[in-house]
Amino acid sequence: MTAPSTAPAPPSRGGRWIQQWDPEDETFWKETGEKIAKRNLLFSVLSEHIGFSVWTMWSVLVLFMGPEYGLTPADKFLLTSMVTLVGAVVRVPYTFAVAIFGGRNWTIISASLLLIPTIAAFTVMKPGTSFNTFLLIGLLAGIGGGNFASSMTNINAFFPLRKKGWALGLNAGGGNIGVPVIQLIALAIIGASGGPRVLLGIYIPLILVAAVLSSLFMDNIENVKNDTGAAKDAAKDGHTWIMSFLYIGTFGSFIGYSFAFGQVLTNQFGRTPLEAAYVTFIGPLLGSLIRPVGGALADKYGGAKITLYNYVGMGVATAVLIAASMQKSLGLFTVAFVVLFVLSGLGNGSTFKMIPGIFHTKALAKGLEGEAAAAYGRRLSGASMGLIGAVGALGGVGINLAFRQSFLSYGSGTGAFVAFLAFYAACFLVTWAVYLRRTAAQGRAATATEAKPQLNYAEV
Repeated sequence: MTAPSTAPAPPSRGGRWIQQWDPEDETFWKETGEKIAKRNLLFSVLSEHIGFSVWTMWSVLVLFMGPEYGLTPADKFLLTSMVTLVGAVVRVPYTFAVAIFGGRNWTIISASLLLIPTIAAFTVMKPGTSFNTFLLIGLLAGIGGGNFASSMTNINAFFPLRKKGWALGLNAGGGNIGVPVIQLIALAIIGASGGPRVLLGIYIPLILVAAVLSSLFMDNIENVKNDTGAAKDAAKDGHTWIMSFLYIGTFGSFIGYSFAFGQVLTNQFGRTPLEAAYVTFIGPLLGSLIRPVGGALADKYGGAKITLYNYVGMGVATAVLIAASMQKSLGLFTVAFVVLFVLSGLGNGSTFKMIPGIFHTKALAKGLEGEAAAAYGRRLSGASMGLIGAVGALGGVGINLAFRQSFLSYGSGTGAFVAFLAFYAACFLVTWAVYLRRTAAQGRAATATEAKPQLNYAEV
């Protein structure tokens, strides 16, 4: 396949709009596209990274809030639940903002919006502030969760199908690392006897840097248009909701545990904020770093297969957590929790890798080929990612509410872990039944989407 007669050069500094973009053309990709795509990926990761930090900053701030703040453990779990909820809901409009404003332009806007919750928290973070005020300001931090959806939609358009697992995994993993980074910074501040305002003061200039760099080095793609029809088609497709369910089990676990881990250690095992901060960052860090590995393994072996085995591991780790919780074994509990974080990160990569493959497989089943099939897959997978990401993040809300109820009812998180184990078993069964089970009638030559779409995608 030859490159287009007029390959798009890097756009001018004025508007940074790319008029033509065809990453599936290998000649174009090697000569022009790859360099531009990787540059946009780099600065997309930076902005999304800070967005995750702002979204999850209340998982850290609650550790600073001692008895003088007058909040109960149930109050803190409710607060983090509501922050997670807003972060999930705003992912839907953020997905379509890329097509309305352009990927570069929306990255600038979304990064700048992070100043609002950060400055607001800086203003009210002191003893004597009412719980309702903390709750309201915490809700503002939820906008940081939307950066993931717009960033993933934007990067999905830049990369060819054969590179999406790696690119989306790296983009999401780099963003997810914002969770352990803010926890590490908090650890240093607590260790130095600093207060929460120091943490917030560090992030205000970082947000400005991300917005400026996005303006200088990112691009918009002209042919990524707002397609409400794609949103409707994605919402009507059963695979969008099946993948949403599976993503609750992986990303919902990752973000929910990121908010809850420190609180579980302080409330159930009596750890001080400093002692909790020494270990809370480890799980999110490893889970973030391994997300691209999950995407790469899915590229090679098939997303559904990796996802299936991953849910087995998550179930085993959760069973160990239940035993450790009942035996009050802090060491075993901490190790098992970190392992669960790692597996949730691995599953994040493999599940998101499945999305483009499913819709590309549907295109092939419709008789489409080449660029027509790739365009169909991009159209529906881009639209579905926002919905899947939003529903998946709602799992974080469920996890924090489950912990809240478990502590209110039993004084520990054991009851919540039993519920999580049952959910992982359901995710295992759904993955196997929809994407891996094959009837004799289908045989090896089956090409229907329900037959085994992730294998068709892995072979592209």
